[in-house]
Amino acid sequence: MSVKSGFVSIVGKPNAGKSTLLNALLGQKLSIISNKPQTTRKRILGIISEPEHQIIFYDTPGILNPEYLLQEKMLEYVIYSAQDSDILLFMIDITEDDSRIFEDESIKKLLNNDLKKILLINKIDISNDIRVQSLIEVNKKDSLFNDVLAISASSGFNINSVMDKILEYLPEHPKYYPDDQLTDENERFYVSEIIREKIFEMYRDEIPYSTEVVIEEFKERENAKDYISASIIIERDSQKPIIIGNKGESIKRLGRNSRTEIEKFLEREVYLELFVKVKEKWRSNPYQLKNFGYIPNND
Repeated sequence: MSVKSGFVSIVGKPNAGKSTLLNALLGQKLSIISNKPQTTRKRILGIISEPEHQIIFYDTPGILNPEYLLQEKMLEYVIYSAQDSDILLFMIDITEDDSRIFEDESIKKLLNNDLKKILLINKIDISNDIRVQSLIEVNKKDSLFNDVLAISASSGFNINSVMDKILEYLPEHPKYYPDDQLTDENERFYVSEIIREKIFEMYRDEIPYSTEVVIEEFKERENAKDYISASIIIERDSQKPIIIGNKGESIKRLGRNSRTEIEKFLEREVYLELFVKVKEKWRSNPYQLKNFGYIPNND
């Protein structure tokens, strides 16, 4: 029996719905979701394994013009993921004005290859057919993509058609991962991502973008709750009271919200402690970014 296996990168501008799509395709939550753009910072790998095929998805950060070193590294993740892939899913938020999106130099570079490329026009449940049709016409004229599909990642509309197209283009290849493996990241990574998601949900303006979450300790304990200690990294002393809140109320609520989601993900009880640390201008500091895993050790 021939087996198909390959890598599929989900790319697009911030807030296009990439993480929502990945979670919908996998049938469970792996990528964090927020209504704020630039939530995803690293590429998240999710695996679907069936007897006849294995699809390895990359959820990637949103494509933007970098303003500081962290954003440069995020853009590199997108480019590397596309280079490593067999199929590219390019997502567009139909509610945004993306009429000139394919003139963007970063996007031109991303699409200038021999990959099978599928344009996904997302959020059509809150748009109209005219916008969808205009994007289809753009593709017919320029032939940028092999296929164009209109979808709603949040409602699941047309997700099966996306899967059918992926399977059509997936190359014949032995499976890359064991059938029971869902991702290549460990529990510590996903716990830190869950806490970061709750920060995006709870805090406004620049605060979520200025924070990083580091798991300091993760102890599995017999006859007791697992112990997790996490540090919330911020850039300025003035941000500390915002994270902590009046009499510590904000950080307590953050801890409660995070713990509930972590326990759901791990399927066991945990004791979570949160601390706040200041690392000035960490988003532009190569040493700090290397410590946080945004720059490989060989860079």
